[in-house]
Amino acid sequence: MRRKRVLPMATLLLCTPLLAGTAPAAASPQGAPSGPLRILLTNDDGYNAPGIRTAFQILTAAGHDVTIVAPLTNQSGTGTKMLSGPTVTVKHPEPKVWAVDGTPGDSVAFGLSEVFEGRAPDLVVSGTNFGPNLAGLATHSGTVGGAVAALEYGVPAIALSTGGFAAPDPVATVNAMSPTVDFAVKLIDRLRNRAKSGPLLPEGVGLNINHPVVGADGKGTAAGVAMTFQDAQQPLKPDFTDSGDGTWKVAVKFAPQPPAKGGDVEAVIADKIAISPMSADWNAGPAHFAATSVLLAGLRP
Repeated sequence: MRRKRVLPMATLLLCTPLLAGTAPAAASPQGAPSGPLRILLTNDDGYNAPGIRTAFQILTAAGHDVTIVAPLTNQSGTGTKMLSGPTVTVKHPEPKVWAVDGTPGDSVAFGLSEVFEGRAPDLVVSGTNFGPNLAGLATHSGTVGGAVAALEYGVPAIALSTGGFAAPDPVATVNAMSPTVDFAVKLIDRLRNRAKSGPLLPEGVGLNINHPVVGADGKGTAAGVAMTFQDAQQPLKPDFTDSGDGTWKVAVKFAPQPPAKGGDVEAVIADKIAISPMSADWNAGPAHFAATSVLLAGLRP
């Protein structure tokens, strides 16, 4: 359930003085508004990809004030990487759209610091992206990375993905993006109604949502909604072949394992929407912390 990061943000900023002025301050906890939300919309497929444009249209049609702050180019698989250079190129090609030549994390950092300067958005939505963010794939997902960046700054966040482990059909997957975002609208309404004057989500908790592609055309309705955890399996297996000259050829094999009961993979295989709560830190749960403490009891320098 824990997400991997390159370095904690505080360490990055201390090691990179030139960037210190670009990082937004952590957002103060705030209650959910009773009306439409101010939403920062990002992704990892790029600011003009079908998923984020579908999300923009549907969330806007639902009455929300949506601003796209997303990567200029495809950043799939960049995970939580961010703030890796002293400058960044940003384009503003149309109203309510900002394109950042960096990762999803860079986009969220720029959005919170500049586009939403002085008043954090009510919610960051990352996606919907093409393909699943299930099991070990989620740990390295740029879409999930964008949501994690928001959580690090104290802003509620949701990651949206469309697809499962089955070989994707591009047309069906694009068609399924509309049901994905339609569900997100219902979810946001539920969170807002339940929050009343409190926060949309518990502090530090985000949601990784995987919506299946249902039906041959992708326009079908999901079989249900399941609260899940991130399946521990890593379905991508790296394979290296020595070329004999100091270089190695790299290939990746897709080798999924039987799904864990109650996990996100099991739910999407059953055509259900998987909702996995997630946090942005590296802390182990209480049971693992206690077990590790027993292992290390009595250790001295």
